[in-house]
Amino acid sequence: MTPRFSKRLAATLALSLAASLAPVHAAAGPAAARVQAAPATLQMGHVSIKAIGNGPPVILIPGLSSPRAVWDGVAPDLAKTHRVYLVQVNGFGGDDPRSNLEPGILDGVVAELHAYIREYKLQGAAVVGHSMGGLVGMMLAERHPDDIGRLLVVDALPFIGTIFGADSVDAIEARAGQMRDGIAATHGKPAAAVTKDPGGNMSITPEGRMKVALWGTQADPRVVAQAMYEDLTTDLRPRLKAIAPPRFTVFYAAGMGEARAKPFWEGAYAGSRASLVAFPRSYHFIMLDEPDAFRTALNDFLK
Repeated sequence: MTPRFSKRLAATLALSLAASLAPVHAAAGPAAARVQAAPATLQMGHVSIKAIGNGPPVILIPGLSSPRAVWDGVAPDLAKTHRVYLVQVNGFGGDDPRSNLEPGILDGVVAELHAYIREYKLQGAAVVGHSMGGLVGMMLAERHPDDIGRLLVVDALPFIGTIFGADSVDAIEARAGQMRDGIAATHGKPAAAVTKDPGGNMSITPEGRMKVALWGTQADPRVVAQAMYEDLTTDLRPRLKAIAPPRFTVFYAAGMGEARAKPFWEGAYAGSRASLVAFPRSYHFIMLDEPDAFRTALNDFLK
């Protein structure tokens, strides 16, 4: 997938940033505006970003259908020593989809994060992304290397199609399109209430699976459908060597058996500079399944 930072996206982002800076311009002039801190909350076309705490910057990006609340187990403690930037994709968490009703969601998210980092001088930030957010983090690192000082990818692959047995984008594209269309068709229909464990491999606990399912009911299915399609049809494997921040770490879930998971993940990141860390008692949402171990490993990564 190639970058599509369109004139429309550029104009939307410029207006969003200009609006956030307007009070500072009026009060203190251009010089002060250039060094001002990012606002507590900024809404853009593809994402909103909420900033808390003080210290070195850490940008947290959730995955498909997930709100920023996925980081609730770590964000308050991180904010004691870091300035934490909590990203939320528009259309998730009950937010208005805004620009995410058109194709180019992932490219738009990457472009807006880059513009945000540049505007508020956050180059060299630590970026942590879960699932689709991990893919976004890798895309950002590959396209804008100076933006990221260290990158943590949480249970995300450079090409998710391998899970479906696909060896190329061409091999998964038709199926991805069918999945996109099926999910998008549920828009306007009432979501089923989450009253019991839905099962599945999102989390290893019933409580975790119910939480993830509830987040899913709060996401706009049109945005979920398109973002999932773009996730499935993005293959970063040919560009893995170009993803080379000073520190690059991958946390992966091994709750279904480390003997099988280890060679799979090592193969997926072969040729990259990534260091891999297994979580043997986790499914996909590691931060929910092993909160203490995840918090400790995250803190170690940030040291």
